Amino acid sequence: MLVGEMALEIRLLAKRGKGLRAIAREIGVSRNTVRRYLRDDDADRYRPRPRRSGKLAAFDDYIAKRLAEAAPDRLAGTVLLRELRERGYTGGYTILKDHLMLRRPLAVAAPVVRFETAPGEQMQVDWAVIRRGADRLSVFVATLGWSRAAYIEFVGDERLETLLSCHEHAFLTFGGVPREVLYDNMRTVVQERDRYGHGQHRFQAGFLDFARHCGFRPRLCRPYRAQSKGKVERFIRYMRGNFWLPLASRMAAEGLVVDTAAAEPRRRALVA
Repeated sequence: MLVGEMALEIRLLAKRGKGLRAIAREIGVSRNTVRRYLRDDDADRYRPRPRRSGKLAAFDDYIAKRLAEAAPDRLAGTVLLRELRERGYTGGYTILKDHLMLRRPLAVAAPVVRFETAPGEQMQVDWAVIRRGADRLSVFVATLGWSRAAYIEFVGDERLETLLSCHEHAFLTFGGVPREVLYDNMRTVVQERDRYGHGQHRFQAGFLDFARHCGFRPRLCRPYRAQSKGKVERFIRYMRGNFWLPLASRMAAEGLVVDTAAAEPRRRALVA
């Protein structure tokens, strides 16, 4: 049971007239815990533990360096934990997480209403632009709506031919074609929204031929509603924080730039 839920349950049972011992037995906690939640309305709110020295103190300079290399993006705590363990850190993740919370403000996520689809029903697709310009680097990301299985491919452009090739590779990896694929307003997918009426879009001719050949129905998410394809958006955030930033910041410290050749050997482990 989550802390907030437990605190609410304790207070509801107390309002129904149950005593400390009965509440503690029903919830499965000590009487002191029940007493603390009943006395303090803020007891269920998480407070970061005070910064501790010891095992983590020896790595303060390294942590500061890695956070600076990744700025303005955030380097995931799990990534830092892995790197610190490689350098001899023997402490736990909680100490590191509290340390990072003191270094940066905690973002409050907006509430999201989940929308689920049946197996084989939907795949969500999007581009993650890593670098623009002459040495452009983008990532094709496809996520299955039911299983959350993901496929990624690093490419040097977002042309139609590249998009279709990435689709084929994703279908082969997943072992089939979903009934529908959800997109935003990619120019290689749609030329004009609602061209023939509400929800009747003018799709790019070459893309529409490909969709008919493969047997899936293309769908567009609502404009300015990234939550409509939240599963692929969440995987993109995970990919940036747990794969791209660690790789790019390390190589940048050595004066190197990540390209498709450098990313390809590592990307398979990300979706394994």
